Order: sequence, then structure tokens, then C-alpha cells
Amino acid sequence: MKNQIGYSVLIFCCCNALSLGGQNKFANLAPVKFSNVQITDAFWKPRMDKVANVTVPVCIDQTEVKTGRIRNFERVAGTRDGKFEGIFYDDSDVYKALEAMAYTLKIKPDPKLEAKCDEWIDKIAAAQQKDGYINTYYTLTGLDKRWTDMSMHEDYNTGHLLEAAVAYYNATGKRKLLDVGIRMVEHMMSLFGPGKTHWVTGHQELELALVKVYQVTNDKRFLDFSHWLLEERGHGYAHGYTWTDWKDTAYAQDIKPVSLTTEITGHAVRAMYLYTGAADVAAYTGDESYLKAMNTVWDDVVERNMYITGGIGSSGSNEGFSKDYDLPNERAYCETCASVGMVFWNQRMNRLTGQTKFIDVLEKSLYNGALDGLSLAGDRFFYGNPLASSGTHFRREWFGTACCPSNIARLIASLGDYIYASDPQSIYVNLFVGSNTTIDLAKGKVEIRQETEYPWKGLIKLTVNPEKAQSFALKIRLPGWAKGNPGAGALYKFLDEGPTNFATLKVNGQAQNLKLDNGYLIVERNWNKGDVVELNLAMPIRRVVARDEVKDNENRMALQRGPLVYCVEGVDHNGSAWNLIVPDQVVFTPQWQPDLLGGVMTLTGTGMAIVPTKDGIGAQTIKQKISAVPYFSWCNRGSNQMLVWLPRKVKEIKIP
Repeated sequence: MKNQIGYSVLIFCCCNALSLGGQNKFANLAPVKFSNVQITDAFWKPRMDKVANVTVPVCIDQTEVKTGRIRNFERVAGTRDGKFEGIFYDDSDVYKALEAMAYTLKIKPDPKLEAKCDEWIDKIAAAQQKDGYINTYYTLTGLDKRWTDMSMHEDYNTGHLLEAAVAYYNATGKRKLLDVGIRMVEHMMSLFGPGKTHWVTGHQELELALVKVYQVTNDKRFLDFSHWLLEERGHGYAHGYTWTDWKDTAYAQDIKPVSLTTEITGHAVRAMYLYTGAADVAAYTGDESYLKAMNTVWDDVVERNMYITGGIGSSGSNEGFSKDYDLPNERAYCETCASVGMVFWNQRMNRLTGQTKFIDVLEKSLYNGALDGLSLAGDRFFYGNPLASSGTHFRREWFGTACCPSNIARLIASLGDYIYASDPQSIYVNLFVGSNTTIDLAKGKVEIRQETEYPWKGLIKLTVNPEKAQSFALKIRLPGWAKGNPGAGALYKFLDEGPTNFATLKVNGQAQNLKLDNGYLIVERNWNKGDVVELNLAMPIRRVVARDEVKDNENRMALQRGPLVYCVEGVDHNGSAWNLIVPDQVVFTPQWQPDLLGGVMTLTGTGMAIVPTKDGIGAQTIKQKISAVPYFSWCNRGSNQMLVWLPRKVKEIKIP
């Protein structure tokens, strides 16, 4: 556990802080909702179809047939006999599956899937108690125990109920589930809040979900309650925790008030959901102390505690953080849900600040740490995502704690939420994903059509079609990986400086000078229908090294091209990957492999390998063709050895 420092604070007056209400006091970026974005992308559209056609049905089957999650709701409603099945937080998996189903319905309407959603919602509504409470575990095992143990996920389940309800309302206009969720929150607010009982959520999630309900209903009670829950943290109010190590409440980020947080601690997923909620609340309250704290914690995560894949949480013992620069590879925990949380949090930070560095991390987590959690076939999953394997890791059909399958499903299905943003005078292009959308600006609507072969190629074509000629700024993110080496405090850097000209920009075929603001390339002009912007990003193969403090990566390097981190697998190297050496002079070249792993760009070069001598007594060094594949695609050809960080010298080889 990272070291903690004692502190004293003044009690916060929730009512005064929230009097700002309703207006974003910071960058004022508004994301374009997934429901307003049509994705045509050659990389992402097949994956979204796979989620709709394979992953969502897998989630339905596991939720409804192979486990007792839906049966628990039926038992509460009195339509089925029996005792509670599963784990006390299993209701949340029903809600996350529903959320993924809702996103899928919007991008691919399906009457049968919608009917299944309605069937589940009817069962959920039938399980709600008269006072609004809904939780199958306590209803079936003893309502007298409810709200006695802050670690038992009643609030976490409620948060996922609200997120599913908002998603389904946005997708279909139906509000039955939303009404169920609101009744549950009103039940909570009758018990907890200023002048009532204290409550510290053991597993954060409700805070960000309440903001989503506020955005849909414009009912400020939900924003106020979210802010109150955040302000409960760090004052010693936590109690009733059932596991053994809650003397150190850093596990659930309860050691300091949110506004005084300076470093990342504890459980990685809980931290991401907490900080997402804090950023959301800051956006509407104008609380600058939250923004300052989030920026400070973000620096601690990205500069000292994040894997090159954008994964976080190195320790399996607490599913989270240990100490700075402790980033083991084979033992990396890197829960899929934590990478999904990194996408959530960094999107919110971009909205608050208008800075592209947050989207750079979002993109890294999305394409590597999160996407790795889902198999190419869409029916197998990783819970943890190591950066090295001796061949013992494999993708599973499901988990006892099944948060990750539905979490990665809902992220991919809602990808449209992360591509574009706007303010009244500007359109922001954050991700390079083939898509179409229409955005309302102060002077009128503007249609944007994006075409690209990203992440394999760096050409992005944007066709701009305003409903009438108008002036505005088109702001296109220049990715961090396309800007050369980062500053001195960076956790990772490139061994070589690469090309001097990473990007070229054209408007209607005419070359433009690059004008940067907060990491965005700015094209400001009077736009007409059919105007075309072309951004061409160089995609050299980069060797990445870590700071000396990361002892596990000493004298090792990783390969990156564009946003993708690469790895080597034993299946491509006579069954072994840990015996490979890549001296600095090895030249790698990209090669498109249409029939490999669904179509990937591999990186190939001639390195060395340590192999046994013919007599089997000694070892010898031989030349070895090395072929690296994108990290997200590993372990789709069976369990085998894998490495992200490759030895640069013989002495670093460690044969498992």
C-alpha cells in the first residue's frame, strides 16, 4: 500500500458548494452521444457487430440460464422458489448486461433483443420493495441487515441500475427502469444526506451514475446527492466492512477527502469510478478543488503507476496499487474493468480541461488494456491482463465475479460516446474512427464524415457539411505518440526521436501550417459543404523504454506503432518467446497480415534467440526472425508464452 500522511480538514458545507449548480465552469466540452454517431469503421464496426451478435448473447445466457442472477429477481417477486444464488453483488451484472443491450439496440435495432430487455425490466420492477429498495441479496437473506455494512455493494448495484436505466431510456424512450432506479435513490436519500445518517460507498459507482440521472432529468437532487456522497469520504465515517484489512481504508479511497487527494491508492476500479464521479460533479458545480485534486492524482497514475498498455492496478492482493514504479509484467493484475474505468475518467478530464493528454491515455487504454479483455471471437474474456505469460494464462468463458465481460461489452457498444465533442463555436475530433455525425453549433448544424484505416494507417479524412456556410473551429487531436518524446517526468520514452515531421494537414488539397492549442490542431475558417480536411500521421515503429525506477523493465524495450502496443507470442517462435533478444540495432518493418488474427499489422525483424545446443547440454545464440502482434490480439491462438517488454541484452533473458 502506498504511504499515507495524516491530515486535518474543515467540514465541507455541501449546500453552499452546490449553489453553483448546472453550469460547467471549466472547458465546457460536450461529448457527442453514441446515439448520434453512426460508426462505419473497418476496425471498430466488426467488433461492435461481434459484441451485438456474440458477446451480448453470451452475457444473456450466463445471466439468465447458467447462473442465478435473473432467477434471484424472480424469487424476490414470488414467481420462483428457492434461496439466493451467487454473490451479493450479482445484481450489478444484470444491470451492466442490460446497459450493453441498450447500446446495442441503438446501433442495431432488434425487436427480439428489446423484448428480452423489457422482460428483464419487468422482473426487476417486480422485485422492488414498497419503499423503493431493490437488492435481491438482502431481500432474500434478511432485509433487517440492509444498510448495515458499507462494503456490501448495495450502492454499487444501484449505480449500475441507474446507468442501465439511463442507457435504455436514451435508446428506446422507455422509462420503466429509470423510474425503478429513481425510486431506489429516493429511498436512499430518505436515509442518507445532510443531517441524516453518514454513508461511505464501499465500491464507488453510484456517484457517476447519479450525474447521468441528473443529466436526463435535470433534477438537481441527484447531483446534490452525488456531491454529498463524495464529500463523505475521508472523515472516518466508514464502518461495517466485512473483510479484514479495512483498517487501511485506502483500499476504497477513504483516507482523505476527495478534494485533498494527491496520489492513487487502493482498488483500481473503485478509484476510477470515484474519480469519474468527482470530475462529473466538478463539471456542474465548478468545484476547482476537485479539478486540482484530479489533475494531481492523474499525474501520479500516468507518471508512476500506469502500464504501457494503459492498464492500471499492478497488485492482485488488493486488485489495485502498491507503490510507485511497482509494475511487474507476468504478475500484472491490470483488471479489464480498470482499463474501462480509465476510458471513463480520461474522457471526463478532457471535458473539464479541453486538453488532449487525457484522450491520449484514453486511446492507449481503449486499444490495448481494455480491448485485450475480449477475445476476437467475442465469447472469451480476460479478467486480468498481464504483460508477460509463461503460457499459463488463457481466456475464460465466464467468471464467478463477472464484472469484466459485460463491462467491456458496454464500452465497445458505446464507442460513439468518445469520438467527438463540441462547444458552441468548435468541433473536437478526439478519436480516429470511421463514422458520421451531426453536431449543433451556435450558428447551425454541421455534419461530419470521418474516413480512416486507423489504427493501421495514419490518414484521416474529414468531410465537413454545414447546413449553411458558417465559421467555426475544427479541432483535431494530434496524438501524443505523434509528438516525439514526452517531458522529463514521463514514465516511458522512445529510444529514438523518430521522424521530424509527424503530421501533415491539408484543407481541400492545400497544405496548412500546423497550429496547436492544448494538443489540438486548429482549423478555423468559413466552412462550406463538401470541404475536406486530411490529416496524415506518420506511423514509425517506436522502441519504448521505461524509467530506471521500473526495475522489471531494466534493459528491456517494448514496440509501439501508432496507438498500438505490440507483444511477441511463442506460437510465432517455435513455442518460445522468453528466449528472444532484440538488440537496439534490429530494424523492424510493418507487414499487413489479412489472414492472421482477423487481419493485423505485424512488426517483423531479425533478432536473436537463446536455444539449446545439439547435445542438449549447453545453450547457443542464433539469429531468429521475430514477429510481433498487437497486444490486444494475444492468446487468441491458445495459451502460450508472451512478452511485451523484450530483452535488449542476453543477461536479461529469464527462461520460465
